[in-house]
Amino acid sequence: MNHLFIPSFSETIFPASQLGRNPCLESIVMKRTSKATVTVQKPDWLKRRLPTGPAFEKVKGMIGRDRLHTVCQEAKCPNIWECFSHRTATFLIMGSRCSRSCRFCSVPEGGLEPPDPDEPKRVARVAREMGLNYVVITSVTRDDLADGGAAIFAETIVETRHQIPAVCVEVLIPDFQGSQEALLTVLRAKPDVLNHNVETVARLYPRVRPQANYRTSLQLIQRAHTCNPDLPTKSGLMLGLGETAAEITQTLEDMRQAGCRILTLGQYLQPSKNHLAVERFIPPEEFEAWRKKGLAMGFAQVASGPFVRSSYHAKELFQTVKA
Repeated sequence: MNHLFIPSFSETIFPASQLGRNPCLESIVMKRTSKATVTVQKPDWLKRRLPTGPAFEKVKGMIGRDRLHTVCQEAKCPNIWECFSHRTATFLIMGSRCSRSCRFCSVPEGGLEPPDPDEPKRVARVAREMGLNYVVITSVTRDDLADGGAAIFAETIVETRHQIPAVCVEVLIPDFQGSQEALLTVLRAKPDVLNHNVETVARLYPRVRPQANYRTSLQLIQRAHTCNPDLPTKSGLMLGLGETAAEITQTLEDMRQAGCRILTLGQYLQPSKNHLAVERFIPPEEFEAWRKKGLAMGFAQVASGPFVRSSYHAKELFQTVKA
């Protein structure tokens, strides 16, 4: 049985005016009232049947053989069984340790090593062996590197195209501390999708992403869109960290104004009791209401659901936007 450690709660209900009078969004929001922890069972909609079969072990074996990392493994993604079993994965470059300590993420901080110059070739080789024609590449945040790792991203894009000529490449990049030149380095390699996650609403940044800046993330998306308006830009939010419906709406408006075209919305899940607690489990029907709201706001495509993650079904989202 799966359990999460979360605080005691009191109930607060948003007024209908704050939710745009959408009954699917008029739901209870939990707020912490004490530091005590209780063990709470996940709701039924967060229970999944794990797929079986040899494909999972084969993908895991190829990744381990080439000393690669995936965000699926390092970030404890709940979709890892499904994705590996369907021979897909999101490659995590520049190591498995991060220069930041975001309180929602299971990737550990510190112990950084120099980037492996052979890693781009190994990523491309494994992607080719997996038979991928759509490759998603992300990284830990490397504030210790002069360009934040932008050159490694660019080299991995180029090498992947060299080994898989017809491939499409999506990159999920960090904020590069606001460096426009680092962003341009990635853009010059011509990814097919440029993804950068805003992650949460502005008010929660000091608690959730203390080493990041809300406006810096929006500016990155806006710069990418300005440099190449035809390049699909993508971003995502975690829900369940204590954000209000009004704050979500404002964040979506900010993302659209910045030029974001593809949106992902998913449920935050606490990786361990040392990470931020889940403030609320959002039901599937509310995620569906947000999906419809996002489309009405002008996003070209919206993936919204409890198990949605930034690169979940990335190929399908891209294909619908390009169609």
